[in-house]
Amino acid sequence: MAVVRSKADVAASQRWVKPLQRRILIADVFVVTMVMVLAHGVRFGWDPFARMAGPSSPAYVWVTVAVSAMWILQLSWTHSRDLRILGQGPEEYQRVGAAGLRTFAAVAIVGFLTHWQVSRGYLLFAIPVGTLALFGYRRAWRLWIAEQRRMGRLRQRAVIVGPRRTVEQVISRLRFTSLEHSFEVVGVCLTGADAAQGSEVSDVPVLGSISGAPDAAANAAAEYIILVGTEEVSLREARRLEWALEESGIGLIVAPTVADITVPRVAVRQVAGLPFMHVEPPQFTGAARVIKEVADRVGAALALMVLSLPFAAIAIAVRISSPGPVLFRQERVGLGHEPFEMLKFRTMYVDAEERLAEIEAANEGNGVHFKMHDDPRVTPVGRFLRRLSLDELPQLINVLKGDMSIVGPRPPLAREVEKWDDHVGRRQLVKPGITGLWQVSGRSDLAWDESVRLDLHYTQNWSLGLDAIILMRTVWAVVAGRGAY
Repeated sequence: MAVVRSKADVAASQRWVKPLQRRILIADVFVVTMVMVLAHGVRFGWDPFARMAGPSSPAYVWVTVAVSAMWILQLSWTHSRDLRILGQGPEEYQRVGAAGLRTFAAVAIVGFLTHWQVSRGYLLFAIPVGTLALFGYRRAWRLWIAEQRRMGRLRQRAVIVGPRRTVEQVISRLRFTSLEHSFEVVGVCLTGADAAQGSEVSDVPVLGSISGAPDAAANAAAEYIILVGTEEVSLREARRLEWALEESGIGLIVAPTVADITVPRVAVRQVAGLPFMHVEPPQFTGAARVIKEVADRVGAALALMVLSLPFAAIAIAVRISSPGPVLFRQERVGLGHEPFEMLKFRTMYVDAEERLAEIEAANEGNGVHFKMHDDPRVTPVGRFLRRLSLDELPQLINVLKGDMSIVGPRPPLAREVEKWDDHVGRRQLVKPGITGLWQVSGRSDLAWDESVRLDLHYTQNWSLGLDAIILMRTVWAVVAGRGAY
């Protein structure tokens, strides 16, 4: 018998969804309208009745209105405001970008079929600038949504179903890895003898067994059931669960036990009625790696030329602030566990290493490398450089030499490597980076396990697109100064 949630329950649990999507729609309309009006003004002045070239061509004002309307519709047709992607992951940006490309293609096709000669400058200004503006607005919305979710708002109620150990791990991930996801776990249903009601898993109440999950989710006004640890759930149990939810208004999410795999590495195909998930191996060679290597070297060379004057000013400030060398040289572990000499602007007094034993008990780092707020070994100039991450700039020389990449895992010390578990060594399958997921996610504020998980996630799922996202997030992380001390 199908479980059906009442309309009141559905409305109550999703009362924030429509207003949020409506606000983002209004922002989209505003951005597209302003960009199209600006493109018209830049290209044709402020004459609204300037005409296109071609037989029976309309005035550009109608083209501006039509393109704006088409673009806004494309943002809806690509489901760029779908609740499942809002505020997390790259797919929202991909759909916004796809809407711009589809609009451009539609205008080009109409122009070809009608022989209307649409100004290339008009389109090449409007679409890219508008897409970038939409990215900026969506990023602002993401920051607001993330802040609301950190406070426990804008969440969807979910019941997790599966074996106890896997359920515990999933709850831990949702609770401690990131507070910006969209789920609020309101209960769990367990397999086997662990399903006794009245007990708890990680402070979450046990609502019963997998067979009673649909009723339990409905009673808890949940919007989703998340099925995890499917190796302990039979095909028959999973199928019955799906059938029971068909008309309930409760969604079913299946979480595979293979974790930290990004969507580009996954392909799903059906075999004998079963959805098989193919996981592609990580790529450590190939054309993309060559492009990254070339981009690193060229980017580092250009950055060093552009930053030559700031480099000189920082060098003078470091030398004046305290006696000692301008550059701090330290052996780090790089690609393939090969050691290299990493460069930084010196931010500490020259006797910093000798004084470490005096303050080691005050370590506020992540348990493996030492960090401390208001470290007495840091010079006043060094504190400023660390706040803005300017002390890292000489690592551009390391990038130019080929020891490092612009984006990659944090370069570890040899003494840190000695404390690693075996699996952590996979970080060294790629070059260490000046910036990376660890930096844009909190740096020294991160727990050691989370720092390792982020570096391994990057190593396993590297792509040029991920590098671009990290570089954009780096700017915000530096400005915000999160974890920089």
